[in-house]
Amino acid sequence: MEQAKDFLEESRALNDLLAGQPDSAFDMVTQFKAWTINDVLRHLHFWNWMAELQIADEARLEAELSAVGAEGMRPRERAHVDGAGGRQLLDMWWRQAERTAGTFASADPKARLKWAGPSMSARSSITARLMETWAHGQEVYDCLGADRKDADRIRNIAVLGINTFGWTYSVRQLTPPELVPFVRLEAPSGEIWTFGEDTSGNRIEGCATEFCQVVTQTRNVKDTALTVTGPVAEDWMSKAQCFAGGRNDPPPPGTRFRQIRA
Repeated sequence: MEQAKDFLEESRALNDLLAGQPDSAFDMVTQFKAWTINDVLRHLHFWNWMAELQIADEARLEAELSAVGAEGMRPRERAHVDGAGGRQLLDMWWRQAERTAGTFASADPKARLKWAGPSMSARSSITARLMETWAHGQEVYDCLGADRKDADRIRNIAVLGINTFGWTYSVRQLTPPELVPFVRLEAPSGEIWTFGEDTSGNRIEGCATEFCQVVTQTRNVKDTALTVTGPVAEDWMSKAQCFAGGRNDPPPPGTRFRQIRA
């Protein structure tokens, strides 16, 4: 699956960003729920491993999901790495990312895999890992003051954002509007991506990176240059949520940004 390669390349970009950092940098606090960079890596590492178990060991997956339910997510994430942090944790996370990518590369994209909620296809599972790596990677780039250079593999995230239009509403126990707004995005390569039909008067136009930031809730739409036209488009962008779990609201305006480091 191409998505497995894209997941690995997004992981590689984050690994390259962190590879030259001292251990002390991993204790830096990000703008996401006061998580440290170590917290981010523990989270990504654990769930990358869980994704591998979807294919490699379903019984172990079910046992671990039960443990998460009983003990909580973050305690299980910390226990899985046995206190590792810094460059040791970075190495553990990277090696697991390689294993997970390799497992999914040869999987049937349509295979149904168990998960915490409803089952999902193998393609959807590895796309979710790509999205999580990219989204949680954003707080690391922001924390370090790094200028992120995206690649066209973020199209996977843009598509996920479009496909979860209805989910944004149903997770809030709201009825989704009948028409999905037309979306026109400029990819990192300069290519133009369009989604839907431009018939309803509701449009979202602009940078693909900023659209992905909004649907993954790493930026408030007011902190982007996206052009949002029409009441449905405005409402969607004010609450867009492409990830599973309970309702989550976007960060308040001005709270997520690239920090300036001396």
